[in-house]
Amino acid sequence: MRKAIQFVGLFLLVAGISGTIDHLFVQPLMSVVLNVFNRFVIPNIDALAGYELYANLSVAAVGAVIVVVAEKVHA
Repeated sequence: MRKAIQFVGLFLLVAGISGTIDHLFVQPLMSVVLNVFNRFVIPNIDALAGYELYANLSVAAVGAVIVVVAEKVHA
């Protein structure tokens, strides 16, 4: 179970970084998979309009926290 949680955290970390890169430039590497938050979730939340960069960085930060916490918890 811990490995699955770490995988989700790692995906969120990489997706947040990829979304940030895609927002600033163009992300050609696995953009269909990694930019799902940047292209489908974040634009549909009206409160995040104009804050897309911060939202992507927050997704990356949440992913990093999940990875660290899952590593610290011994289940």
